[in-house]
Amino acid sequence: MGWGSGYEVFNRVADGLIKAGADDDVKESVLTDLIGSLQAEDWDTELDSLQDYLTDPAIVRAFAKHDIHWPDE
Repeated sequence: MGWGSGYEVFNRVADGLIKAGADDDVKESVLTDLIGSLQAEDWDTELDSLQDYLTDPAIVRAFAKHDIHWPDE
């Protein structure tokens, strides 16, 4: 059984970075690390979070670094 609450954690951090005007390098770096940590805790809703940020290339790259890709890519 996975950990679905990672969705809320990830999205809050991603939204905070966006709201703060973080540049792409910061977003990608911070979220790449966060994704790795959440996966270590058995996060199983990665695609739900990815779907919310498909228009943000830095966030999409952060997911891709962990081999998480939207099925239509």
